[in-house]
Amino acid sequence: MSDQDRAQRVSRLRYRSWRRGTREMDLLLGPFADRHLPAMGEAELGAYERLLEQSDPDLMIWLTGQAAPPPELDSTLRALLQRAAEVIRQGSAIAAGQRKTNS
Repeated sequence: MSDQDRAQRVSRLRYRSWRRGTREMDLLLGPFADRHLPAMGEAELGAYERLLEQSDPDLMIWLTGQAAPPPELDSTLRALLQRAAEVIRQGSAIAAGQRKTNS
């Protein structure tokens, strides 16, 4: 894949991350995509594309830790979901700490 093709793919994935259909998912996946997509390899980008094919309600419960992703998802996608969930939880903890100190 050429650099231009890769840049277009990453750009398309970022756009899809920020425009999911529900604002909550936009706010979870958008910042994650901005920060992590440029450094992902081809396998991870493919897994991220598959992640974006999942429904928002399913993604929400998986990313917030309310339920584990189903075992039938491939291992690359499961690893990516786990990584995204960790980043999201860290971001939530930081934001909560900032709200506390600003109150």
